[in-house]
Amino acid sequence: MAQTMADIKKQAGEKMAKSIDTLKHNLAKVRTGRAHAGLLDHLRVDYYGTPTPINQVANVTLVDARTIGVQPYEKKMVQAVERAIRDSDLGVNPATSGDMIRVPMPPLTEERRRDLTKLVKHEGEEAKVAVRNVRRDANTHLKEILKKHDVSEDEEKRVQDEVQKLTDKAVADIDRMIAEKEKELMAV
Repeated sequence: MAQTMADIKKQAGEKMAKSIDTLKHNLAKVRTGRAHAGLLDHLRVDYYGTPTPINQVANVTLVDARTIGVQPYEKKMVQAVERAIRDSDLGVNPATSGDMIRVPMPPLTEERRRDLTKLVKHEGEEAKVAVRNVRRDANTHLKEILKKHDVSEDEEKRVQDEVQKLTDKAVADIDRMIAEKEKELMAV
């Protein structure tokens, strides 16, 4: 079945929204000086031989602005959870007392803030490239429909303009998200 102009535009919009969601998810992983429970969401714990998300084997809470508290549901999981946090890419050093694991967030150095800002900009560029690729694919599909003489050139041009508007909006959203994250990172 041939794709219609509306299908192409709808798919392009959905794919661009997915790119923005992926960026949002990736930016949430970038650590600022403050603690938030979502920082550990991407970690997996070896739960009886199965890599399991940390929030399924432990209660993750905020103790204070700079400390995350992790309390495994099973006492024998304390070591596995602590190991997963220590071996993660977060650069934190968990401390265990009883069955409670405290994860203090070290303050960020100026150099680390700059490194994280570069990382955030890189993530933003990756998202923009993904959005532009979606636009390119949509425009290719539109040209194929035009070649088959299923639509007029005016109609194809109109939908191309609409896809470009979706692209512009997505890029503006990405720029806004990057600016917010940079501001958050540079705030001491």
